[in-house]
Amino acid sequence: MAPSVDTVTLASGHKMPLVGFGLWKVPADKAADIVYNAIKVGYRLFDGAYDYQNEHEAGLGIKRAIHEGLVKREDIFVTTKLWNNYHAKEHALAMAKAQNDAWGLGYIDLYLMHFPIALKYIEPEKLRYPGWWMDAEQKTIERANVPLKETWEALEQVVDAGIAKSIGISNAQAQTIYDIQTYARHPISSLQIEHHPYLVQPDLVELAREEKIVITAYSSFGPQSFLELPPAFRKRSETVPTLFEVDVVKKAAQRTGKTPAQVLLRWATQRNIAVIPKSNNVNRLQQNLEATDFDLTDAEIEAISALDKGLRFNDPGFYLDKPLRIFA
Repeated sequence: MAPSVDTVTLASGHKMPLVGFGLWKVPADKAADIVYNAIKVGYRLFDGAYDYQNEHEAGLGIKRAIHEGLVKREDIFVTTKLWNNYHAKEHALAMAKAQNDAWGLGYIDLYLMHFPIALKYIEPEKLRYPGWWMDAEQKTIERANVPLKETWEALEQVVDAGIAKSIGISNAQAQTIYDIQTYARHPISSLQIEHHPYLVQPDLVELAREEKIVITAYSSFGPQSFLELPPAFRKRSETVPTLFEVDVVKKAAQRTGKTPAQVLLRWATQRNIAVIPKSNNVNRLQQNLEATDFDLTDAEIEAISALDKGLRFNDPGFYLDKPLRIFA
């Protein structure tokens, strides 16, 4: 019997697991088995994106688990994201339909705008990771003149069409939230951001709480998620100790009898922030899922939060040859 997973309630009224499995960097040829095994361990939330290029395979793993009676479709929560090249209204709805077909599960639980910036349209079959560049060899980038309002209204059409149950945004800041809320028919259900003790973003977190927007944190382990990437992407992560090595994290792990990774996840989940770590190791899969079965003290949470350096690792204004200063 898989352990129960704590949930949070989205502004749409739907419930989302507090701990999930992130599909970023999961190889497509292994995704089906990895997802299937994660379900066996107890995972119910899977966080994907068109950019990850493994949606179809992840869906196969879920369908296998459903076919074998391990779960029902309603037990699983699928998040995926609209990539930057498809922000125009004539492309966003078509892309949502195509992504839904790729997953093959009937509907998407949460559909996010991956980044609040529109890039020039590319035929989907020509886009491969990394998807920022119009020309992967020359690494050229071209923006598109698509206002945020048009993209959000297209996401609302995705809900109206029954393709997704909830919608939200990712890699966005306060200005984006305030803007969308002036015209939104469907609420911003979730804000997915890079969130770890080196990038706490306390004001943005508080704003989301005030507006009843559930935060999902990615890269909960900070630099650890980026050390394996190409040089430009990992440059910032090499300038600081990994969070597993920081004293306040290690001391909290010793006191609780947990791992540093579990402490970092609990630092988020204890503040009602969802997390989506990834692991291919069965033991760590189980440990990550157990990030809600113990508590840190208020002093430990404050000490870990005090590690904040405002250090963002996933920053296209830093690692792209032609910067996109989304977080300026």
